[in-house]
Amino acid sequence: MSADLNVFITKERIESHTDETTDRSGEDENPLAGMTVAVKDNISTKNIRTTCGSAMLESYVPPYDATVVRRLTDAGATIVGKANMDEFGMGGTTETSAFGPTENPRAPERVAGGSSGGSAAAVAAGEADLALGTDTGGSIRNPAAFCGVVGIKPTYGLVSRYGLIAYANSLEQIGPIASTVEECASLLDVIAGPDEHDATTHEEGANTDYAAAADGNVEGMTIGILSDLVEGADEQVVSVFEDAVADLEAQGAETVEVELDSIEHALAAYYVIAMSEASSNLARFDGVRYGTSGGYDGNWNETFAKAREDGFGEEVKRRILLGTYALSAGYHDKYYKKAQDARAWVKQDFDSALSRADVLASPTMPVLPPKIGESLDDPLQLYFIDANTVPVNLANLPAISVPAGEADGLPVGLQLIGPAFGEEQIIRAGSALA
Repeated sequence: MSADLNVFITKERIESHTDETTDRSGEDENPLAGMTVAVKDNISTKNIRTTCGSAMLESYVPPYDATVVRRLTDAGATIVGKANMDEFGMGGTTETSAFGPTENPRAPERVAGGSSGGSAAAVAAGEADLALGTDTGGSIRNPAAFCGVVGIKPTYGLVSRYGLIAYANSLEQIGPIASTVEECASLLDVIAGPDEHDATTHEEGANTDYAAAADGNVEGMTIGILSDLVEGADEQVVSVFEDAVADLEAQGAETVEVELDSIEHALAAYYVIAMSEASSNLARFDGVRYGTSGGYDGNWNETFAKAREDGFGEEVKRRILLGTYALSAGYHDKYYKKAQDARAWVKQDFDSALSRADVLASPTMPVLPPKIGESLDDPLQLYFIDANTVPVNLANLPAISVPAGEADGLPVGLQLIGPAFGEEQIIRAGSALA
């Protein structure tokens, strides 16, 4: 099925180097023994190419494994391939991949979401038991919602980013995708924890048993309904969302309505910050240090420009240009500094809301999965699709997308947001539905 859906860019196995054993306490030393995992193609795998969905890195083979890859194989998992993705993580449909779009297993004429579309589709199609994605502004939760699976965007710093080819360092996190909340939490247990190679990782949350939190007990839990994010969603999506919330209430949860004054500025702030960081991060892909080398004649400027012209797709070029403009002399304070101020406001708003509720809820995606080709010609539509997910990355909080139901036979996701290192709370609430 993967060949038809274009799930993998590279289909190559990385076998576990552990034996299926238990320690003296009877606990499994290899919690993922026998499990297969798809790994997004911006996560480094030693001696196996890692393309970021870009022609720029079509032949790049990393000399080392990312920390999360090593932790997977140490836990007994078998990696079955590198999953398709939007080029350098820039997109919400996996259509910007230089290797073609991934189709949605639930509706092949529609997108699988992005940028971790191949990862979510691999799980939904049964091509892998579990998957790793990355989430800069919704890139795990978006495809999880569109493909009808579960995806967790962890708190910034819970999971090592060592070996991740970054798009926007201050926003990005590696996270798990699975068919159920419990399986997703089990994968998080394996990859979470500090790493000496990544100074942004924290001790907090490292020794938590996330799988144990998936007990489905929401009795007495307060769920804040993010009214601003509900109102902007498609009517069919809202209907499914409201039914899922009613289900949680029937199981003993209480709900309160929450408004975030900063939300209307979050999307603009996110794209200024993300594109600015992309402009800086992708400067290394010049055809000399990294990337395609055309062997062009002429001076350095011509060679550099030609390598980037040939190596990058249209969406990546667009974001680099906008980010470079936002950081340029005379515009830094006008755009980038204001965006960072807005980011601080978003964080304060979330902290205030989470003082009134245990978790916050909204539809994951405001729309149903678009048909392939519908949104590529309209970049603004592509950006607005992230409206419900990007605020979480600005605030560096954890969030989970769980299947809420269907509309017109298409999956609809419910997003639950928790306080920093509050993964247990969102896992507990999410497991009441999936």
